[in-house]
Amino acid sequence: MAVKDVSNRTIAELVSLEGRCAVVTGGARGIGYAVGDRLAEAGAYVILADLDEKAAEEAADELCARHDAKVIGVAVDVADADDVRRLADRAMADLGGLDIWVNNAGIYPNQPVLEMTDEQWRRVLAVNLDGAFAGSREAARRMVEGGRGGVIVNITSTASFRSHGAGMAHYVASKHGLHGLTKSMAIELAPQGIRVLAVAPTAIETPGVDVMRDAMRDAGRGDLVEQVASQLPLGRIGVADDIARAVLFCASDLSAFMTGSTVVVDAGDLVR
Repeated sequence: MAVKDVSNRTIAELVSLEGRCAVVTGGARGIGYAVGDRLAEAGAYVILADLDEKAAEEAADELCARHDAKVIGVAVDVADADDVRRLADRAMADLGGLDIWVNNAGIYPNQPVLEMTDEQWRRVLAVNLDGAFAGSREAARRMVEGGRGGVIVNITSTASFRSHGAGMAHYVASKHGLHGLTKSMAIELAPQGIRVLAVAPTAIETPGVDVMRDAMRDAGRGDLVEQVASQLPLGRIGVADDIARAVLFCASDLSAFMTGSTVVVDAGDLVR
């Protein structure tokens, strides 16, 4: 299935996701919520899937009211492959198809490698890498069945390219793995008309980062956000919508001739 030439479309047509069906994991808050917000604004039907079902439902209600769009909040544990399969089935049943799948769910606990247990290592890999693999596989299966292709977007990290310092070995390993998985899936799924892209953020202000920020302050290590912002060429830490706009680009026909690539959204972090 050759990729379509969209040269004759207007900007509005290229950005529009009217009638397309999307799943965003980790969608109740932070980056996932912002991604769901932009996809719904562009016209997509959206499922926000999250470990916290109540938060997912409340987030979906907010986006429904904001955009007069169909947005559903559901529970999912991305570390459970059967749960991910059920999520994909629900997307087909409730939305009528599947065109966009965003693997956003992730965790980033800090633990020195000499103190890291096998269980701590496996949990991070299970959520960040295994969960993205299961989501991509189930999404691709249904996209192939639907016969209209689709887009898978993986939220990786600048940690896909370098270490992020002590205590992050499991996280860095998971994001390096997801970077490689993105490239491999892009090649394998291209004949079925499925594009696979990644978006790699630097540090972003999210509820998870707020927890780390508070922990650093309590430990007398200063303000995490201020420390990171002072090192970034563009002068500030990212916000969730900075990433959501990049995901919208990847999910839309603006990026129709791209696959296997990583869009780095890092305020110049990697070029320092």
